[in-house]
Amino acid sequence: MAITQEEIAKTMLAHGIIGKNEGLYKAVTRAMQAAPFNVSVLVLGESGTGKDVIPRIIHSQGPRKHKAYLSLNCASIPEHLIDSALFGHVKGAFTGANNDQNGYFEEADGGTLFLDELGEMPLATQAKLLRVLENHEIIKLGAAIPKRVDVRVIAATNRDLATLVGEGKFREDLYYRLSAIEIKIPSLKERGADDIKMLVRWFSRKFRDSHSNISPNTRFKPEALDALAAHSWPGNVRELKNIVERILVFENGNEVDADKVKQYLPQEIVKHGGVAFPPVPGGHGKMEYERERALIWASIKQIGDELKQLKAQLGEIHNIPAFANSNLTDLQRDVTAPISIDDSITIESGNATETMQTKHIKEVATDVETIKTLDETERETIKEALNRNHGKRRRTAVELNISERTLYRKIKEYNL
Repeated sequence: MAITQEEIAKTMLAHGIIGKNEGLYKAVTRAMQAAPFNVSVLVLGESGTGKDVIPRIIHSQGPRKHKAYLSLNCASIPEHLIDSALFGHVKGAFTGANNDQNGYFEEADGGTLFLDELGEMPLATQAKLLRVLENHEIIKLGAAIPKRVDVRVIAATNRDLATLVGEGKFREDLYYRLSAIEIKIPSLKERGADDIKMLVRWFSRKFRDSHSNISPNTRFKPEALDALAAHSWPGNVRELKNIVERILVFENGNEVDADKVKQYLPQEIVKHGGVAFPPVPGGHGKMEYERERALIWASIKQIGDELKQLKAQLGEIHNIPAFANSNLTDLQRDVTAPISIDDSITIESGNATETMQTKHIKEVATDVETIKTLDETERETIKEALNRNHGKRRRTAVELNISERTLYRKIKEYNL
Protein backbone atom coordinates (compact mmCIF):
# COMPACT_ATOMS: atom_id res chain seq x y z
CA MET A 1 0.00 0.00 0.00
CA ALA A 2 1.43 3.37 -1.07
CA ILE A 3 2.14 6.01 1.56
CA THR A 4 0.59 9.38 0.79
CA GLN A 5 2.28 12.76 1.10
CA GLU A 6 -0.26 13.68 3.77
CA GLU A 7 0.71 10.65 5.87
CA ILE A 8 4.39 11.53 5.54
CA ALA A 9 3.71 15.14 6.57
CA LYS A 10 1.70 14.01 9.61
CA THR A 11 4.47 11.64 10.69
CA MET A 12 7.12 14.32 10.35
CA LEU A 13 5.07 16.78 12.36
CA ALA A 14 4.34 14.21 15.07
CA HIS A 15 8.05 13.53 15.53
CA GLY A 16 9.25 17.13 15.23
CA ILE A 17 10.94 16.67 11.86
CA ILE A 18 11.12 20.05 10.14
CA GLY A 19 12.14 20.42 6.50
CA LYS A 20 11.21 19.69 2.93
CA ASN A 21 14.44 18.21 1.60
CA GLU A 22 13.93 15.27 -0.72
CA GLY A 23 16.49 13.11 1.09
CA LEU A 24 14.75 13.75 4.40
CA TYR A 25 11.37 12.81 2.90
CA LYS A 26 12.90 9.64 1.52
CA ALA A 27 14.31 8.66 4.91
CA VAL A 28 10.95 9.15 6.65
CA THR A 29 9.14 7.28 3.87
CA ARG A 30 11.51 4.31 4.12
CA ALA A 31 11.02 4.22 7.89
CA MET A 32 7.24 4.14 7.47
CA GLN A 33 7.52 1.41 4.83
CA ALA A 34 9.77 -0.72 7.04
CA ALA A 35 7.69 -0.27 10.20
CA PRO A 36 5.20 -3.17 9.67
CA PHE A 37 7.95 -5.73 8.98
CA ASN A 38 10.05 -7.42 11.64
CA VAL A 39 13.42 -6.79 9.99
CA SER A 40 16.59 -5.11 11.24
CA VAL A 41 17.23 -1.54 10.16
CA LEU A 42 20.53 0.33 9.99
CA VAL A 43 20.33 4.13 10.18
CA LEU A 44 23.29 6.03 8.71
CA GLY A 45 24.19 9.69 9.00
CA GLU A 46 26.57 12.23 10.46
CA SER A 47 26.54 13.06 14.14
CA GLY A 48 23.81 15.54 15.03
CA THR A 49 21.50 14.79 12.09
CA GLY A 50 18.77 13.28 14.28
CA LYS A 51 19.22 9.58 13.54
CA ASP A 52 17.35 8.67 16.74
CA VAL A 53 14.01 9.81 15.28
CA ILE A 54 13.94 7.04 12.66
CA PRO A 55 13.67 4.13 15.14
CA ARG A 56 10.91 6.00 16.98
CA ILE A 57 8.93 6.28 13.76
CA ILE A 58 9.43 2.58 13.03
CA HIS A 59 8.41 1.56 16.55
CA SER A 60 5.37 3.86 16.73
CA GLN A 61 3.98 2.66 13.39
CA GLY A 62 4.81 -1.04 13.75
CA PRO A 63 3.09 -3.96 15.48
CA ARG A 64 5.27 -3.47 18.59
CA LYS A 65 4.09 0.08 19.33
CA HIS A 66 2.37 -0.92 22.59
CA LYS A 67 5.49 -2.70 23.86
CA ALA A 68 8.73 -1.34 25.29
CA TYR A 69 11.04 0.97 23.36
CA LEU A 70 14.58 1.21 24.77
CA SER A 71 17.65 3.05 23.53
CA LEU A 72 21.31 2.39 24.35
CA ASN A 73 24.31 4.44 23.23
CA CYS A 74 27.08 1.88 22.75
CA ALA A 75 29.79 4.55 23.05
CA SER A 76 28.63 5.59 26.53
CA ILE A 77 29.10 2.17 28.14
CA PRO A 78 32.61 1.07 29.23
CA GLU A 79 33.83 -1.95 27.29
CA HIS A 80 33.91 -4.20 30.36
CA LEU A 81 30.28 -3.39 31.21
CA ILE A 82 28.56 -3.45 27.84
CA ASP A 83 27.86 -7.22 27.84
CA SER A 84 26.17 -6.96 31.21
CA ALA A 85 24.19 -3.90 30.06
CA LEU A 86 22.90 -5.70 26.96
CA PHE A 87 22.42 -9.25 28.15
CA GLY A 88 22.25 -8.97 31.95
CA HIS A 89 24.06 -11.04 34.58
CA VAL A 90 23.37 -13.44 37.42
CA LYS A 91 24.37 -13.08 41.03
CA GLY A 92 28.07 -13.73 41.51
CA ALA A 93 28.96 -13.39 37.83
CA PHE A 94 31.64 -10.85 38.73
CA THR A 95 32.78 -8.75 41.65
CA GLY A 96 29.90 -6.51 42.70
CA ALA A 97 27.18 -8.63 41.06
CA ASN A 98 25.14 -9.03 44.24
CA ASN A 99 21.85 -9.72 42.47
CA ASP A 100 20.48 -11.01 39.19
CA GLN A 101 20.13 -8.17 36.72
CA ASN A 102 18.18 -7.98 33.46
CA GLY A 103 19.88 -6.43 30.45
CA TYR A 104 18.39 -4.25 27.75
CA PHE A 105 17.33 -7.23 25.64
CA GLU A 106 15.22 -8.71 28.43
CA GLU A 107 13.70 -5.36 29.31
CA ALA A 108 12.82 -4.74 25.66
CA ASP A 109 11.34 -8.24 25.15
CA GLY A 110 8.42 -7.95 22.73
CA GLY A 111 9.39 -4.41 21.79
CA THR A 112 12.20 -2.47 20.10
CA LEU A 113 15.83 -1.88 21.07
CA PHE A 114 17.70 1.00 19.44
CA LEU A 115 21.51 0.64 19.49
CA ASP A 116 23.09 4.00 18.78
CA GLU A 117 26.80 4.46 17.87
CA LEU A 118 27.00 0.81 16.84
CA GLY A 119 30.45 1.30 15.33
CA GLU A 120 31.86 1.69 18.87
CA MET A 121 30.73 -1.78 19.98
CA PRO A 122 33.63 -4.15 20.86
CA LEU A 123 34.21 -7.11 18.56
CA ALA A 124 33.50 -9.67 21.31
CA THR A 125 30.11 -8.08 21.96
CA GLN A 126 29.39 -7.97 18.23
CA ALA A 127 29.65 -11.78 18.12
CA LYS A 128 27.11 -12.09 20.93
CA LEU A 129 24.78 -9.61 19.27
CA LEU A 130 24.91 -11.62 16.06
CA ARG A 131 23.88 -14.73 17.98
CA VAL A 132 20.88 -12.90 19.44
CA LEU A 133 19.80 -11.68 16.01
CA GLU A 134 20.08 -15.14 14.48
CA ASN A 135 18.83 -17.36 17.34
CA HIS A 136 16.73 -14.89 19.36
CA GLU A 137 18.49 -16.08 22.51
CA ILE A 138 20.64 -14.38 25.12
CA ILE A 139 22.93 -15.83 27.75
CA LYS A 140 23.40 -13.72 30.85
CA LEU A 141 26.90 -13.28 32.22
CA GLY A 142 27.54 -16.14 34.61
CA ALA A 143 24.60 -18.20 33.34
CA ALA A 144 24.71 -21.45 31.37
CA ILE A 145 21.16 -21.66 30.07
CA PRO A 146 20.09 -19.37 27.19
CA LYS A 147 16.87 -17.42 27.40
CA ARG A 148 14.65 -16.67 24.40
CA VAL A 149 13.84 -13.05 23.64
CA ASP A 150 11.77 -11.36 20.93
CA VAL A 151 13.28 -7.96 20.22
CA ARG A 152 13.42 -5.87 17.07
CA VAL A 153 16.86 -4.29 16.77
CA ILE A 154 17.43 -0.97 15.04
CA ALA A 155 20.99 0.34 14.93
CA ALA A 156 22.57 3.64 13.97
CA THR A 157 26.10 4.86 13.33
CA ASN A 158 27.94 7.89 12.00
CA ARG A 159 30.86 5.70 10.92
CA ASP A 160 31.43 3.86 7.65
CA LEU A 161 30.85 0.26 8.73
CA ALA A 162 32.04 -1.10 5.38
CA THR A 163 35.41 0.55 5.99
CA LEU A 164 35.51 -0.79 9.55
CA VAL A 165 34.82 -4.26 8.17
CA GLY A 166 37.81 -3.91 5.83
CA GLU A 167 39.97 -2.80 8.77
CA GLY A 168 38.87 -5.78 10.86
CA LYS A 169 37.11 -3.56 13.42
CA PHE A 170 33.57 -4.69 12.63
CA ARG A 171 32.20 -8.13 11.87
CA GLU A 172 31.22 -8.59 8.26
CA ASP A 173 28.43 -11.07 9.07
CA LEU A 174 26.90 -8.68 11.61
CA TYR A 175 27.08 -5.81 9.13
CA TYR A 176 25.10 -7.74 6.52
CA ARG A 177 22.68 -9.01 9.17
CA LEU A 178 21.88 -5.52 10.41
CA SER A 179 21.80 -3.76 7.05
CA ALA A 180 18.78 -5.61 5.63
CA ILE A 181 17.31 -2.12 5.32
CA GLU A 182 19.51 0.99 5.33
CA ILE A 183 18.12 4.47 5.89
CA LYS A 184 20.40 7.46 5.23
CA ILE A 185 19.77 10.77 7.00
CA PRO A 186 21.14 13.72 4.96
CA SER A 187 23.45 16.21 6.63
CA LEU A 188 22.16 19.71 7.28
CA LYS A 189 24.45 21.05 4.56
CA GLU A 190 22.92 18.59 2.08
CA ARG A 191 19.42 19.66 3.10
CA GLY A 192 20.11 23.20 1.95
CA ALA A 193 19.20 26.79 2.83
CA ASP A 194 15.41 26.39 2.90
CA ASP A 195 15.54 23.65 5.54
CA ILE A 196 18.05 25.60 7.63
CA LYS A 197 15.80 28.68 7.68
CA MET A 198 12.76 26.57 8.55
CA LEU A 199 14.68 25.00 11.44
CA VAL A 200 15.81 28.41 12.72
CA ARG A 201 12.20 29.58 12.87
CA TRP A 202 11.11 26.30 14.48
CA PHE A 203 13.81 26.36 17.19
CA SER A 204 13.13 30.05 17.85
CA ARG A 205 9.42 29.42 18.37
CA LYS A 206 10.03 26.38 20.59
CA PHE A 207 12.52 28.33 22.71
CA ARG A 208 10.13 31.27 23.09
CA ASP A 209 7.29 28.94 24.07
CA SER A 210 9.37 27.48 26.88
CA HIS A 211 10.91 30.78 28.04
CA SER A 212 8.42 33.56 28.69
CA ASN A 213 11.21 36.06 29.41
CA ILE A 214 12.33 36.14 25.77
CA SER A 215 11.32 39.54 24.41
CA PRO A 216 8.92 39.61 21.44
CA ASN A 217 11.32 42.12 19.87
CA THR A 218 13.94 39.39 19.52
CA ARG A 219 13.86 38.25 15.94
CA PHE A 220 16.10 37.23 13.07
CA LYS A 221 16.29 39.59 10.10
CA PRO A 222 16.23 38.02 6.62
CA GLU A 223 19.94 38.76 6.24
CA ALA A 224 20.58 36.89 9.50
CA LEU A 225 18.75 33.85 8.15
CA ASP A 226 20.87 34.05 5.00
CA ALA A 227 24.05 34.11 7.12
CA LEU A 228 22.91 31.05 9.06
CA ALA A 229 21.96 29.26 5.85
CA ALA A 230 25.42 29.92 4.37
CA HIS A 231 27.24 28.19 7.23
CA SER A 232 28.52 24.63 6.67
CA TRP A 233 27.12 23.24 9.98
CA PRO A 234 29.53 20.36 10.65
CA GLY A 235 27.54 19.64 13.82
CA ASN A 236 24.30 19.48 11.81
CA VAL A 237 20.89 20.05 13.41
CA ARG A 238 22.24 19.74 16.96
CA GLU A 239 24.75 22.53 16.35
CA LEU A 240 22.15 24.75 14.68
CA LYS A 241 19.77 24.37 17.63
CA ASN A 242 22.50 25.29 20.12
CA ILE A 243 23.56 28.34 18.12
CA VAL A 244 19.97 29.60 17.73
CA GLU A 245 19.29 29.25 21.44
CA ARG A 246 22.57 30.96 22.30
CA ILE A 247 21.73 33.91 20.07
CA LEU A 248 18.26 34.23 21.57
CA VAL A 249 19.71 34.31 25.09
CA PHE A 250 22.44 36.87 24.50
CA GLU A 251 20.55 39.01 21.96
CA ASN A 252 17.30 39.03 23.94
CA GLY A 253 15.33 42.13 22.98
CA ASN A 254 17.40 42.85 19.86
CA GLU A 255 16.90 42.43 16.15
CA VAL A 256 19.56 40.02 14.97
CA ASP A 257 21.33 40.94 11.74
CA ALA A 258 24.02 39.15 9.75
CA ASP A 259 26.91 40.80 11.63
CA LYS A 260 25.56 39.62 14.97
CA VAL A 261 25.02 36.10 13.66
CA LYS A 262 28.64 35.92 12.51
CA GLN A 263 29.79 36.66 16.05
CA TYR A 264 28.26 33.36 17.16
CA LEU A 265 29.29 31.20 14.23
CA PRO A 266 32.58 29.28 14.39
CA GLN A 267 35.11 30.65 11.92
CA GLU A 268 36.95 28.53 9.40
CA ILE A 269 39.72 26.39 10.87
CA VAL A 270 43.11 28.09 10.53
CA LYS A 271 46.30 26.06 10.22
CA HIS A 272 49.61 27.04 11.82
CA GLY A 273 52.61 24.89 11.02
CA GLY A 274 50.45 22.03 9.77
CA VAL A 275 48.31 21.91 12.93
CA ALA A 276 44.60 22.64 12.57
CA PHE A 277 43.54 25.04 15.31
CA PRO A 278 39.88 25.08 16.40
CA PRO A 279 37.80 28.11 15.38
CA VAL A 280 37.43 31.14 17.58
CA PRO A 281 33.73 32.09 17.86
CA GLY A 282 32.59 35.67 18.05
CA GLY A 283 35.66 37.29 16.54
CA HIS A 284 36.50 38.93 19.90
CA GLY A 285 39.50 36.78 20.89
CA LYS A 286 37.32 34.62 23.13
CA MET A 287 36.68 30.92 22.76
CA GLU A 288 34.70 28.29 24.54
CA TYR A 289 36.57 26.23 27.09
CA GLU A 290 36.49 23.05 25.02
CA ARG A 291 37.99 24.87 22.04
CA GLU A 292 40.61 26.48 24.29
CA ARG A 293 41.66 23.06 25.57
CA ALA A 294 41.86 21.64 22.06
CA LEU A 295 43.92 24.63 20.93
CA ILE A 296 46.46 24.19 23.71
CA TRP A 297 46.62 20.46 23.12
CA ALA A 298 47.27 20.98 19.40
CA SER A 299 50.05 23.43 20.26
CA ILE A 300 51.67 20.96 22.65
CA LYS A 301 51.49 18.21 20.05
CA GLN A 302 53.08 20.42 17.41
CA ILE A 303 55.91 21.45 19.72
CA GLY A 304 56.50 17.85 20.78
CA ASP A 305 56.64 16.58 17.21
CA GLU A 306 59.02 19.31 16.09
CA LEU A 307 61.27 18.86 19.11
CA LYS A 308 61.55 15.13 18.39
CA GLN A 309 62.69 15.95 14.85
CA LEU A 310 65.03 18.60 16.21
CA LYS A 311 66.67 16.21 18.69
CA ALA A 312 67.13 13.59 15.99
CA GLN A 313 68.79 16.08 13.69
CA LEU A 314 70.99 17.52 16.44
CA GLY A 315 72.19 14.01 17.23
CA GLU A 316 73.79 13.91 13.80
CA ILE A 317 75.81 17.08 14.43
CA HIS A 318 78.84 15.99 16.47
CA ASN A 319 80.55 18.19 19.08
CA ILE A 320 78.33 21.22 18.40
CA PRO A 321 76.28 22.44 21.40
CA ALA A 322 72.71 23.17 20.34
CA PHE A 323 71.63 26.81 20.17
CA ALA A 324 75.11 28.00 21.22
CA ASN A 325 77.58 27.86 18.30
CA SER A 326 77.91 31.08 16.32
CA ASN A 327 79.86 29.37 13.50
CA LEU A 328 77.11 27.03 12.34
CA THR A 329 76.68 26.48 8.65
CA ASP A 330 73.46 27.62 6.98
CA LEU A 331 72.11 24.08 7.12
CA GLN A 332 72.90 23.81 10.82
CA ARG A 333 71.27 27.14 11.50
CA ASP A 334 68.12 25.86 9.80
CA VAL A 335 68.21 22.74 11.93
CA THR A 336 68.65 24.63 15.21
CA ALA A 337 66.33 27.53 14.40
CA PRO A 338 63.83 28.20 17.22
CA ILE A 339 60.32 26.98 16.63
CA SER A 340 57.83 29.79 16.11
CA ILE A 341 54.23 30.41 15.25
CA ASP A 342 53.43 33.36 13.02
CA ASP A 343 50.43 34.69 14.93
CA SER A 344 50.16 35.16 18.69
CA ILE A 345 47.19 33.43 20.26
CA THR A 346 45.28 35.07 23.10
CA ILE A 347 43.13 32.98 25.43
CA GLU A 348 40.72 34.57 27.91
CA SER A 349 39.50 32.50 30.86
CA GLY A 350 37.59 34.34 33.61
CA ASN A 351 39.59 37.40 34.61
CA ALA A 352 42.96 35.99 33.56
CA THR A 353 44.42 36.52 30.10
CA GLU A 354 47.30 34.43 28.78
CA THR A 355 49.16 35.17 25.53
CA MET A 356 50.94 32.33 23.75
CA GLN A 357 53.54 34.09 21.61
CA THR A 358 56.67 33.28 19.69
CA LYS A 359 58.97 34.04 22.63
CA HIS A 360 57.31 31.38 24.80
CA ILE A 361 57.88 28.68 22.22
CA LYS A 362 61.49 29.82 21.81
CA GLU A 363 61.97 29.43 25.56
CA VAL A 364 60.60 25.92 25.38
CA ALA A 365 62.88 25.06 22.46
CA THR A 366 66.04 26.06 24.38
CA ASP A 367 65.56 23.36 27.00
CA VAL A 368 64.73 20.22 25.06
CA GLU A 369 65.40 17.79 27.89
CA THR A 370 62.83 19.40 30.25
CA ILE A 371 59.92 19.02 27.83
CA LYS A 372 57.28 16.57 29.06
CA THR A 373 56.17 13.80 26.79
CA LEU A 374 52.67 13.82 25.31
CA ASP A 375 51.77 10.87 27.54
CA GLU A 376 52.84 12.81 30.63
CA THR A 377 50.89 15.86 29.51
CA GLU A 378 47.80 13.75 28.76
CA ARG A 379 48.05 12.08 32.17
CA GLU A 380 48.22 15.45 33.95
CA THR A 381 45.32 16.81 31.88
CA ILE A 382 43.10 13.84 32.79
CA LYS A 383 44.18 13.97 36.44
CA GLU A 384 43.37 17.69 36.71
CA ALA A 385 40.01 17.19 35.00
CA LEU A 386 39.13 14.40 37.44
CA ASN A 387 40.05 16.66 40.35
CA ARG A 388 37.93 19.50 38.98
CA ASN A 389 34.96 17.15 38.68
CA HIS A 390 35.55 15.55 42.10
CA GLY A 391 36.30 12.17 40.54
CA LYS A 392 33.04 11.99 38.59
CA ARG A 393 34.02 10.20 35.42
CA ARG A 394 30.98 11.00 33.32
CA ARG A 395 31.43 14.74 33.83
CA THR A 396 35.15 14.38 33.21
CA ALA A 397 34.55 12.54 29.92
CA VAL A 398 32.16 15.29 28.79
CA GLU A 399 34.67 18.01 29.68
CA LEU A 400 37.49 16.25 27.82
CA ASN A 401 35.21 15.51 24.86
CA ILE A 402 35.96 11.78 24.93
CA SER A 403 33.80 8.72 25.53
CA GLU A 404 33.51 7.24 29.01
CA ARG A 405 35.04 4.03 27.68
CA THR A 406 38.13 5.90 26.50
CA LEU A 407 38.36 7.70 29.85
CA TYR A 408 38.18 4.40 31.75
CA ARG A 409 40.95 2.99 29.55
CA LYS A 410 43.16 6.06 30.11
CA ILE A 411 42.58 5.95 33.89
CA LYS A 412 43.68 2.33 33.93
CA GLU A 413 46.61 2.98 31.61
CA TYR A 414 47.93 5.87 33.71
CA ASN A 415 47.04 4.23 37.04
CA LEU A 416 44.98 7.26 38.16
